[in-house]
Amino acid sequence: MWNSNSLDLDAYLTKIAYEGDRAPTLATLRALHRGHVLNLRWSTVDAVLHQDVPLDLETLQAKMVAGGRGGYCFEHATLFAAALEALGYDFFAVQGRVVMGGDKMLPTTHAMLVVELDGRRWLCDVGFGSSQLEPIEMIPGKAGNEVTQDAWRYWLREQEVSPGAHGWALHQPATDPATDPDGDGWMVRHTFTPTPQYPVDFRMSNYFVASNPHSPFSRRLFVQRMLPDRTHTLDALKLTTIWPGGQLPPETRELEPTEVPKVLAEVFGIEQSEEESEQLVRKLATE
Repeated sequence: MWNSNSLDLDAYLTKIAYEGDRAPTLATLRALHRGHVLNLRWSTVDAVLHQDVPLDLETLQAKMVAGGRGGYCFEHATLFAAALEALGYDFFAVQGRVVMGGDKMLPTTHAMLVVELDGRRWLCDVGFGSSQLEPIEMIPGKAGNEVTQDAWRYWLREQEVSPGAHGWALHQPATDPATDPDGDGWMVRHTFTPTPQYPVDFRMSNYFVASNPHSPFSRRLFVQRMLPDRTHTLDALKLTTIWPGGQLPPETRELEPTEVPKVLAEVFGIEQSEEESEQLVRKLATE
């Protein structure tokens, strides 16, 4: 289903620095997830410049594995799905609503995978940008599953996710009281229902995200890099570094458009062609 026969699995595993066992176990899944998040890049450059983001594996591998460029959730989830399929995992895809503590109903435009192992389900979210480092077990019930991955905390639980709809919500620590309506110190990152999605569903949602003028990703440069001890974010020309748990205040500075290609390379590890860098600088200079 996920066209794993078109995936160069060896090249993918080399890219994510995975040299371990290839049996479809939980230990392997954790290592694959962490390796993907830490070694593959996240950005909206193609959507901003071209309003076109192909999801075929040949393009994704040339772009993200061989080319050292970044992609967003539909690209990451599609690539990870092909790898899991090639390794023999049992899984299905889901789409969720990004919330980030807000109260506005947004469309289901975030792609994730749910892996089933020994009667248990694990949420794999390699494409959020500031993604969780490892899968999180989906433990039924309101109490859910609170985990710490390195210094990053998450809480995944069942709850009402939209009017009349029961599903799952991934929470992260709240840093602003306005995003913590329950006053429990947590902010909802995104929600989803465990309704299986397929490549054709990804293609439809991806088309909206990449090309629709109402999608922020089609008109705004957004780049993220997740590290075990910090995250870097570039929102248009605003560069921010955040440390977990509020241990240090965020570092923020405004860039000049001409600084962006160098920052993409040195901070985010994203390689751009000279032509694309020039296009990006021109676009940022006119906004």
